This record gives sequence, structure tokens and C-alpha cells, in this order.
Amino acid sequence: MNTKVMLAGVELKNPVMTASGTFGSGAEYSEFYDLSALGAVVTKGVANAPWAGNPTPRIAETRGGMLNAIGLQNPGIDVFIKRDLPFLKKYDTKIIVNVCGKTVEDYCAVVERLSAEPVDLLEINVSCPNVKEGGIAFGQDPKALEAITREVKKYAIQPVIMKLSPNVTDITEMAKAAESGGADVLSLINTITGMKIDIHRRTFAIANKTGGMSGPAVKPVAVRMVYQTAQAVKLPIIGMGGICNAEDAVEFILAGASAVSVGTANFANPYAAREVAQGLEAYMRKYQVEDIRELVGAVR
Repeated sequence: MNTKVMLAGVELKNPVMTASGTFGSGAEYSEFYDLSALGAVVTKGVANAPWAGNPTPRIAETRGGMLNAIGLQNPGIDVFIKRDLPFLKKYDTKIIVNVCGKTVEDYCAVVERLSAEPVDLLEINVSCPNVKEGGIAFGQDPKALEAITREVKKYAIQPVIMKLSPNVTDITEMAKAAESGGADVLSLINTITGMKIDIHRRTFAIANKTGGMSGPAVKPVAVRMVYQTAQAVKLPIIGMGGICNAEDAVEFILAGASAVSVGTANFANPYAAREVAQGLEAYMRKYQVEDIRELVGAVR
């Protein structure tokens, strides 16, 4: 039984990874299980300088999920290289670094710094606000998305994953723009913009007013977008959005994802990602699937 998958020439032992921002750099979760059980660990967003993030409160529970407006708080690339990378290298799993920035130059600076580091793939978070263009996210304008993809590729040694935002009219237009810019892999979906109001305090539940909604509530939207994207481009896809168990993961794979990321579920169950990996093997045994790649995009 083969659970290995290939992403732009990088072989993962299984298709299960963690979603950026939900797993830190793995240190906390390593206390629960061996991270070598996962195909890859995706780090929290890394910027070219430390980011303080948004004011608190920054998280609110919703029915079927959560809202977050952390604001990509991170200690910056220097700390990441010195502290987090050596820790992750102790495990037999691929390392995917999520890169964030406020300008194209910010992204390229981080990508260039990582070119000499033991990193397997780079995931570019284009849901960040483009400060030079009035704050619209790079991933909400196809021209900006294609341009930043092309620019990042000039500096990248590792394969580049472009993480698509669902907060667009047509996800396939964005996927095609990333493909045209030279992306090697696509990951989707990032969080959906949402809001919660505290009716007792008569104010917003999080200080930023809006936040990114994730969790089981977004899964049907995510599966639909993964399916549409798989029909529109030839790139491998990492599917995510509300995956809590192996059944959820299989749904994404059948829709066209070559790999999957487990995110919000990690907060409720620290073993979630490992359980998804184990559950995929059980599913393959039950239905006598010899190679997991047989399932990718099997539903047309």
C-alpha cells in the first residue's frame, strides 16, 4: 500500500500536513506525538522582520469553527532560522515554510534568505494586504497574484506553493493567474472573511472587527473550490478547510487534491493530523486502494 505523494518533485511519505498558523513550528505538538508521522509540517507565517500582530481579542468561536485576526504575528526570519528550523530538522518530515509580507520586496527578501536553508517547499501567503496598493490582498487581484508569483520565483530555489484566498469572485481565475506566474503547487483555501458581534457587550467579538473564518463550517466551500481549481489548472493542489478526520481528507483528495492540510482541528484535538494520516491508511485498506494517487481527482 503506497501513501507517498509527489509535490513538484518533492516526495512526501503521506499526503497529510498541517495548515499554517495552526501548528506553530511544531514544538508544542511534538509533546503529543512524533512529527515524523506527517508528510510535512507547514510553519506559521514568516516575515522579513518581527510582526506584532493585531490588538486583542483576536480569536472568537463560531458555530462550526472559529474566527481569527492574529495578524500573522511572528518573530521574523532571523529567529525562525536560528530557533525553529533546527528543531524541525530533527524529524523525518518535509518542511514547508509559509512566507508573508506587505510588499513584493518583503516576500522576495524572505524567499531569498531561505534559498540556502534546509527547507523543502515555500508556501506564499497572498492573503496579506498589499500596502502599496491600498491594502487589497495580493490574492484578490489576478494581475497582482501573477506578478508576485513571477517575482518570488526569481528568488526561490525550492518549489513555490501559492496559497489562494477564497475571498474572490472566481477561484479559477486566481488559480490560472498563479499558474501563469510560474507557481509549482497551489494550496487552498485560506480563511473566509467573517464577523461576530457580542450581543451582550454590543461590540465586535474581535478587536479587528473582521477575521478569518475556518473550521468545519467552511469545508463545503473549500471542497467546491478545490474541485473547480483541479479542473482549471494542471498544478498539484493541497486542499484544506475544515478537515477534522480522514473522511474529510478523502473528500478533498477525490475532488482533486494531491495532499491535504489539517488546521483548526489541531486546536480541539492535538492528535488530529496524525489521526488523519492513520485514517487514510485505514480507508485504503477498507476499499483495497493500493496507491493513494488512484484517489486523486477520481470524482469528475
